[in-house]
Amino acid sequence: MSGWWAYLDERTCREVDADVLRDRRLSAVRSVWEALRPLGVGLHEAERVVHTRYAALGDRVQHTPPDPLDLPSLTARAATLPGRVAAVEALWDGDTVHDWFVLLVAVLDAPEGEGHLATVYRRSDSPPPGAAAAEAGRALAGHLQVPFHFASPDVPDDDAPRWRTIQRSAEGP
Repeated sequence: MSGWWAYLDERTCREVDADVLRDRRLSAVRSVWEALRPLGVGLHEAERVVHTRYAALGDRVQHTPPDPLDLPSLTARAATLPGRVAAVEALWDGDTVHDWFVLLVAVLDAPEGEGHLATVYRRSDSPPPGAAAAEAGRALAGHLQVPFHFASPDVPDDDAPRWRTIQRSAEGP
């Protein structure tokens, strides 16, 4: 176990363990980091402390199930959005906890915007997130009879061009 755990007060230890048991990793990291920052502990070390708590608590952690990617679930989620779905788009994002992951969104018209459909994380028991998101996104787009866009399905790229940007460029000035 990380030696930094011993520097946390009892209340913070309880909060961190409660967050870990509910699979609230970011909240747990924030608590550790805020408590130990005066001692010079950085974010990366706080993440390692929390990772160690996940290992220590093992099977007691109630891991959050992955977002469903089946067509009925995605269709139901799209139906609750406040606008007409103009396209389905997959895009890469990432953070220090989950590494790279893919967001599946519905691009909306009237009102313009987007609605979150699913987040696809890397998991040892499933296909890579790009492949899983592309398959689910194509199926939903086909069902809704709208375009599907994934600018970089094979390589994580959070700067890849978005569907709406490409549409506006094609429309001209």
